[in-house]
Amino acid sequence: MVKKHLKKSARGKSAFGGKSKKVKARPSLRSGTKKDILVIVCFVLALLSLLSFFNLAGQFGHYFFKASQLFLGRGFFIVPVFFVLVGLALLIPRLDEANKRPPVYRAVFGGAFLFLLSILGIFHILFNQAAPIKAGGYLGFIFGYPLLRFLGFWAGLLAIFALLIISILITFNLSLGTFIGRLTGQKETESAKDKKIFPLVGEKSAQGGLWQKMKEKAREREAGREMAGKQEQIFGRSTNENLPVAASVSSETQKETSQSAVNKFEKSSIGFKSPPIEFLEKDKGQPTSGDIKANINIIKRTLENFGIEVEMAEVSVGPTVTQYTLRPAQGVKLSRITALQNDLSLALAAHPLRIEAPIPGRSLVGIEIPNRSVILVRLRSLLERPTFKEAPSSLTFVLGRDVAGNPMFADLAQMPHLLVAGATGTGKTIALNNIIVSLLYRNFPQTLKFIMIDPKRVELISYDNIPYLLTPVITQADKAIGALHWAVGEMERRFGILQGAAKRNIDAYNKGLAAEQKDQKLSYIVIIIDELADLMATRGRDVEAAIVRLAQMSRAVGIHLVVSTQRPSVEVITGLIKANITSRMAFQVASQIDSRTILDMAGAEKLLGNGDMLFLAGNSAKPRRLQGAYLSDKEIKKVADYFRKISSPEYNEELVISRSAAAEKSLGLGLTGLETDDELYQEAKKVIVKAGKASASLLQRRLRIGYARAARLLDLLEEKGVVGPVDGAKPREVFIDEGEEQDNF
Repeated sequence: MVKKHLKKSARGKSAFGGKSKKVKARPSLRSGTKKDILVIVCFVLALLSLLSFFNLAGQFGHYFFKASQLFLGRGFFIVPVFFVLVGLALLIPRLDEANKRPPVYRAVFGGAFLFLLSILGIFHILFNQAAPIKAGGYLGFIFGYPLLRFLGFWAGLLAIFALLIISILITFNLSLGTFIGRLTGQKETESAKDKKIFPLVGEKSAQGGLWQKMKEKAREREAGREMAGKQEQIFGRSTNENLPVAASVSSETQKETSQSAVNKFEKSSIGFKSPPIEFLEKDKGQPTSGDIKANINIIKRTLENFGIEVEMAEVSVGPTVTQYTLRPAQGVKLSRITALQNDLSLALAAHPLRIEAPIPGRSLVGIEIPNRSVILVRLRSLLERPTFKEAPSSLTFVLGRDVAGNPMFADLAQMPHLLVAGATGTGKTIALNNIIVSLLYRNFPQTLKFIMIDPKRVELISYDNIPYLLTPVITQADKAIGALHWAVGEMERRFGILQGAAKRNIDAYNKGLAAEQKDQKLSYIVIIIDELADLMATRGRDVEAAIVRLAQMSRAVGIHLVVSTQRPSVEVITGLIKANITSRMAFQVASQIDSRTILDMAGAEKLLGNGDMLFLAGNSAKPRRLQGAYLSDKEIKKVADYFRKISSPEYNEELVISRSAAAEKSLGLGLTGLETDDELYQEAKKVIVKAGKASASLLQRRLRIGYARAARLLDLLEEKGVVGPVDGAKPREVFIDEGEEQDNF
């Protein structure tokens, strides 16, 4: 570090008034090349010294042998061992380094030289009686004589053996535990430890602790499914944030799981069968994370360069990213680590890099690096999981896999609404398709209904005419407003039913029905809006009011919203919408501002796209990074065609009436029919004349109506000549007084 600062100051001398000289850039060898040259030189010197002992190295060998006998005594044969030791120390433990800086040559040569002195000192202590100089040579005498003189024979021998072990640890950069393990022949080597630390996907080694643990967990899962709740999570139902690495399952277990999943899907009292699971494709590919040990060294070294001591923990290889976890030393602020994000990204040559500090529920910091190759997570592998098919809620749907490869699910009934946002082409619409298909596989048309609003006209049209729809896929803004208003009216109707039955929610009501009243069961209604921005641009005020009303109250009656937008701006995702839809799914966005609009925090701008997302559950403080499942158009078509063949939809024609007056009145926003609403008009006129001033806020307070109706009433009063037009910041002029108003009556 001192040399680096000296070089920097030398370069910057001209900036402080010194003479600047142009220095020609000289080509320099890479540190790896220098190391290889040094290794070759060491092995050549070892061979030359060995040949000199047999007088096969000419004049050089003769003089070299004499000098070795003089300085090393009986330890002259250690010279070849010394050079071989240095060569191996440079070659073996540095294979896994990324060569971002030169190897520590001083430690290698210093440790090897200490090894040589220790051997010579042992020779001096053991064979010094007859000829002290010849026992270990001059070097052995200089090193061993003080130990023998001041410590005695046994204590000196013990001390010199300790120095011998220390020299080996320094030379090969080993820990004492690893060194003892190798001496005793235990299999707990560094590579075995690496297998425990690095849970690589697809690892086939039959040895090592990780593989044994994976097989044991697989047996436990087959026997009692005891590990399922720990390894897989349904957001909204599980409070366990510490998810272990997903264990591998044998192919036989997967087949049994797949078959049992299909059997459960096909059960129905009305003979309705869900589509075969074979319609969906299996996962493809295998993630490649690169050199894990090299990345660990780089992360630790980079943080140490900035004075941050850390202890590296486990590494999780996920479908898209690899998470390296570390434990900071006591007294280290997490803000210092997060501030080094760009420096770590530069050192690792990884972009974008994300730091999670801390990992929720753990005293660790996570550094997420993109994989070199990713696995294509398909929906089928997640639908076959025991956690999904045994979930108690019928509104459980697939999210994807987390950074450790664990399957993740969510319960829409517990959310109870979801906001999806992200840039174009990042996987937003595929996530909607995953939600829809997951719910189709878990429910029947009698228990679940959809209202699909697709202003773009091409995303959800594949589901048209399936028996789950209450109305054909809506593509027009006016019909979308009518559908939302109908949903508000349906919500009010269901609340009346629950009030009459003295039940708190739809589940309690359906369970309390007698056998002969099963046809009176209330079905769940899921409203899918694929592009909120288009609706907000055309009828923003009406759309926002309807969405907020539904989001506030519709959970108990089984109506749920899934709202998606590709333009996450505050004009689209307003404060009221965000406040009432707390569960968010954020895909890659263009800027940190967009990320804060969706999640109220940064992070989504560093995602990779292609289904990489941050999921924020309503009961969580921090988002979880997930890789969403992929569902192709071909798979969607197979599932939709299957439903269209076995059943026809039963539409509710009233739902698609554009600008339903009754629905608007239930919202308190009735704009049509205001001109004939004489009672409200006359009441507004009385308020204005009595107050002597006219404003929308006054009508809102006195009549307890919304802004839209108050503004419209002012327009009508202006048309009738009661008030004047808007005059900048001045209030409207009132043209009649209270006496004239009484005469009109």
